[in-house]
Amino acid sequence: MITVTSVEAQNRFGELIDRVQREPIEVTCRGRTAAFVVSEFDMQELRSLHQRREAAARWYSSYRQRIVEHESNQSTAELTDSAVNELVHALR
Repeated sequence: MITVTSVEAQNRFGELIDRVQREPIEVTCRGRTAAFVVSEFDMQELRSLHQRREAAARWYSSYRQRIVEHESNQSTAELTDSAVNELVHALR
């Protein structure tokens, strides 16, 4: 990845646009990274990755919720009145 200063990026913007088609460019200002310039293809890849990541996070959240509900339904389904009475008497 090429690194250029913000002044260089301003002065050689046409060259920067041509170069970014081959690789991303890091733009610095006062020695710190200020921005990255990427091609349209790279940006579409980043957006696609972001969308897939969000979809995976939503799926996992939904999956965890179903597991929690299943576990709570299973434990309450196995708990009978006589079992509750035994637990109450055992705790006294």
